[in-house]
Parts: sequence; C-alpha cells; structure tokens
Amino acid sequence: MLLPYLNKGLIEAGCDEAGRGCLAGSVYAAAVILPPDFKNELLNDSKQLTEKQRYLLREVVEKESIAWAVGVVTPQEIDKINILNASFLAMHRAVDQLKIRPEHLIIDGNRFKAYPSIPHTTVIKGDGKYLSIAAASILAKTYRDDYMNGLHEEYPCYDWDHNKGYPTKKHRAAIAVNGPSPYHRLSYNLLGDAQLELF
Repeated sequence: MLLPYLNKGLIEAGCDEAGRGCLAGSVYAAAVILPPDFKNELLNDSKQLTEKQRYLLREVVEKESIAWAVGVVTPQEIDKINILNASFLAMHRAVDQLKIRPEHLIIDGNRFKAYPSIPHTTVIKGDGKYLSIAAASILAKTYRDDYMNGLHEEYPCYDWDHNKGYPTKKHRAAIAVNGPSPYHRLSYNLLGDAQLELF
C-alpha cells in the first residue's frame, strides 16, 4: 500500500507527467489532491497496471479526489523550450487548474521548477511511493493515451494507437517512409541511428 501523504495536515497535491520520451504528441501532466484518509489497494504507478486497471482507477480518482486537473504542453512548445521545461510547464498548468490551492506539491522525479509560492518536494520513483503521485500518473497516462488514439485516426500510418508516440521500430520506419507529421517533435532524433538519411 502506498503512503497517503508526505506532510500530515497539509493540503498536498501529487504531480506526475506522461509522454516525455515520445517522438510525437503533447506531454501531459496531472495534479491530484486526495483526501488524507483515501485508501485503494490497487492504486500504483501507472506503468505497473494494465490499461483496463488504469481506466478503472481514473474513475475512482476523479470521483474521490478533493481536486484534480490535467495540464498539456504541445509538440511545438516542446521544440521551443525542451522536454524537461515542457514537463515542468505541464505540471504548472495542471496545478493552475486545481479548484483548491495546495499548500505543498510532491513531484515525481528529481527535478522541478518551483511553482510560485507553493513549496515542493521531489520524490524519485514517487509514483510507486505516494498515492497522490500514483493517482496523477494514472490521469496523465490515460488522458494522453486518449489523445494519441485520437491522433491515430488522423495519421494511422504511425501506429499511435499501439505505441502512443513512443519510439518503436514500426513508428520510426513510418517516419522514414512518410516523413514527420505536424504532431512530431522536430527537436527529437526521430529516426534514431538512421537520422542522417533524412537529409
């Protein structure tokens, strides 16, 4: 069972992102404030769960959390400010939208750009340690998956309904044949080792 909070007695929001390593699509982040007595045996890092479990838990989190929100940063913004800054910006955008202002943020990972006037703590592998970060990881992942499935309808050749924009062999082969889509991150090494063949 994951821990209910880092700071007892504070309104604490867990934050996590999804899609940092993808070649295509926006990066998504979520911020979640859970009740201090929230319990769920299944809730865990989204990567440890099946797709079906993630979507079931998304409903639980949205229904039982005190507040939740999702922030998005586009591929064009990622290319301008780089993926690390884009991940921080997506988290800031999620926190911006929370209907209750948190007193503390717990962030999955080891780096974060401070949110104005809210202290934060970074937690390596936090999505496997704290319930609110795990909840945020589930929202970020499922909302991003929904978005990539939608983009797949527009550009089926890239197999986004399966790879969600991650660099699989099939994804890279489709870029080599069709070139990048308007949703690809042009600052990324889209073809991997074959990058030079693009030019």
